[in-house]
Amino acid sequence: MKIRNLAFLVSTLLVVTMLALAQESAPSPQAPAASEPQYTPKFPGDPARSDSESAALGYMRVVTRAQKLYNKKHNQYATALADLVNTGSFTKRMAKTTERGDYTVGFKGKKDGYVLTMTPKNVDAAHRSFYADEDGIIHGDETKAADASSPKVK
Repeated sequence: MKIRNLAFLVSTLLVVTMLALAQESAPSPQAPAASEPQYTPKFPGDPARSDSESAALGYMRVVTRAQKLYNKKHNQYATALADLVNTGSFTKRMAKTTERGDYTVGFKGKKDGYVLTMTPKNVDAAHRSFYADEDGIIHGDETKAADASSPKVK
């Protein structure tokens, strides 16, 4: 009789242990889904949706300001990013490469205008593509390459 009771106790403990382990490995229905960390705006009214966008928009602002200053001084726009070095806060390092983190810089300059684009490696809601030209207004699009008809970025 004692062996039967002992066998019953061991089998009960085994079943309880297996159920407990199964519950631990199963995802909790109340557990929040894993996602990207929430973006913290860098300044009041920051239109960026991610740190990558913030960096891309910052680069665009520096280039558009440098172009404005260059045009004021030379009565034309720079035709290459290297021409903007030491104009405003545009540095030699900024002109060195078109790879800017998750984004690639596109630049086409003419004496009477320019087009600047920032294209993410993956376009999504947190990595929009951006466009600006000599009017200095930045446009963004989360579904395709941004252009002058894309919504303005606030």
